Amino acid sequence: MALTDRLPGHLFSTRGWGMLAAGVVSLLAAQVMGRRDMLTLGVLLIVLPLVSLAGIRILKPRFKVYREFNPASVETSSTTTVRLAVARTGVAAGQVVMEERLPSRFGESPAFRFPSRSAVGGTSRYEYHLRSGKRGQFVIGPVTAEFTDPFGLSLHRHAIDDGDTLTVTPAAVELPATGLAGARGNDGVTATRIRANPSDDDVMTREYRHGDPMRRVHWAATARHGALMVRQEESVTTPEATIILDQRWTAFARGPGAAYSATSGQDGHDLVTSDTFEWAVTAAMSVSAHLAERNYALRFLDPAGEPAFLHSPSAPEPEAEEYTGSAGLQSIAESLAAIQLSGAHHAAHHAPAESAPHPFDDRLMDKLSAHRQRGPVMAILGHLQAAEARSLAGAAGFGANAFAMIVTDHPGECQDAVESLRSGGWRAVAVSPGTSVPAAWSFFDQRDAAAATAAADVRRGTGDSR
Repeated sequence: MALTDRLPGHLFSTRGWGMLAAGVVSLLAAQVMGRRDMLTLGVLLIVLPLVSLAGIRILKPRFKVYREFNPASVETSSTTTVRLAVARTGVAAGQVVMEERLPSRFGESPAFRFPSRSAVGGTSRYEYHLRSGKRGQFVIGPVTAEFTDPFGLSLHRHAIDDGDTLTVTPAAVELPATGLAGARGNDGVTATRIRANPSDDDVMTREYRHGDPMRRVHWAATARHGALMVRQEESVTTPEATIILDQRWTAFARGPGAAYSATSGQDGHDLVTSDTFEWAVTAAMSVSAHLAERNYALRFLDPAGEPAFLHSPSAPEPEAEEYTGSAGLQSIAESLAAIQLSGAHHAAHHAPAESAPHPFDDRLMDKLSAHRQRGPVMAILGHLQAAEARSLAGAAGFGANAFAMIVTDHPGECQDAVESLRSGGWRAVAVSPGTSVPAAWSFFDQRDAAAATAAADVRRGTGDSR
């Protein structure tokens, strides 16, 4: 048995190796005994496995593989169901052993036999489940098939498809309700009449038309105009929220070993990331889901004013900036799946550092100015220098509200940057990656409550002095 284990397992089966051994013994016996029939038998025993080996490589069976993920993209720590349909398209063969190759993070690769017991119409169907604790894009497959000749003498294994890419998106965490909506209300919708002419009756009513329900009759306007008038449906506008997502290598990869590759070449696409950047990605996904539930249209930019997902290999539309509705939220999730740190570490190898765009400069300000006061501005940043904070501080004036979350391993070193942002009108907080995203989010309302309490104390103190 030990000798059999040392033989190449991808050429002949145990039966094939046995036949070859028997052929060699027959040849030796024919030589010693001078028996012609033993010589013929020995040649036959050696030739048969060799002919079967050549035949199985020339006339190898062909298959078609259909692979489906349900859901098509899955959140981290959630389960996706993989459905395989395998159909034979070439010459027939005996029983075939197949295996679905998986990245190591998904555990042992599933193996199955073709055809399956439940095969219908020549197509066998299989199903298994996958779950990943890390975001990214992972190649699932290919399916490899190991089949034998009709006599079971030789073996051949080869890939019968190219595999498919599974996208694992970051999971959003639920954020507590805050006063971020401001004057627009908690659902994020502003009625047009708020910004309309002072004469609501003239703007929001029209003459009665046949079929209009009587409950919409505006009796005050009817008396004034001398004709039956009805209320028009109020139009609404969708507010916009701009999210600035920092992805600079210099902001998140501070110190030796701060940045690392999240995957290996066998697992999928390599991601250059860090613990602080993973926190920022989760925050971006959570804030997006929080605002989308409140009917906000979302706009994503990077610190240089470029589309935030321009360099994300998983982005369905890399050059897009604006996202609306559930489809837009799904696009954001897929774009965040493989986003990674970029900037200085690439520039050093591929382009002069001077050609890299500068963060928080006029290009970003122009982008923010184009959507002035249409909604809040949210900045999710890495380690921020005081000079960078001063450049960003003035951007608070372009939003109805301005919020900044700075994630860094050393929050105390960013206090000057935080104060610069606050002096410019931002509500800012610096946290470590050990802080939960909901806790960082809650800070904004806590700070507002503290400021209101302080103002009330000042007013009471002034009243007492009188």
